[in-house]
Amino acid sequence: MLDARAHLETTPLAKLLAPEDLRDLQASAVERSFARGAHLAAVGSPLTSWFGVIDGLVSLSVTHADGDQTMLDVVGDGGWFGEGTLMKAQPCLFDAVALRNTRAVLIPAAQFRRLRAASLGFNHFLQDLLNARLGTMISAALSTRLDSLESRVARAVAELAQRSSTRDAVLRISQAEVAMLAGTSRQRANIALKRLGELGLVDVVRGGLRVHDLGRLVAASCAPAQ
Repeated sequence: MLDARAHLETTPLAKLLAPEDLRDLQASAVERSFARGAHLAAVGSPLTSWFGVIDGLVSLSVTHADGDQTMLDVVGDGGWFGEGTLMKAQPCLFDAVALRNTRAVLIPAAQFRRLRAASLGFNHFLQDLLNARLGTMISAALSTRLDSLESRVARAVAELAQRSSTRDAVLRISQAEVAMLAGTSRQRANIALKRLGELGLVDVVRGGLRVHDLGRLVAASCAPAQ
């Protein structure tokens, strides 16, 4: 099991930082564990750290006055969140909740801002991260009830895989979590995963899902209902 410092060395971010910046990042990193259901951040609270998920799954959502929730994003192994809030220096606009037991690396806000001011590589990483998150939001906005079940499940899996630092390994997500992300029941998600498996796109394996062809999975996520 990698600790926070070792984890940072394995991330795409590490390849973009100068050695001294990576060492500073590792020196400032704090590792924390969160039980399932625990808040990593809450609406209205100041955000004092940038969060990286070492292993686990975190939902970013808002709760409306009537109690309904809107899922904004889900961050899995190797993912990051909180950069937009830190860049705008405003209170958190979402709840970040662990969907399973989660280990995270916390980068202090001061270190985040120092790297943003001094490191071109760090800014390139942030640009790619924000662009991927924007793509997720656009996909969600374009999604309608006319989307096929398979496309919604494919989109949920593809978006998580695209932002994972372990693309060649098993994507650690349960079928129940896939169902939640796709906005359907576990039974219907299982049917869609079986069909995607028959197409050679994903396999349900012990511990999660293995994505065989991310490009075709993304294409399947855009397929309209017949």
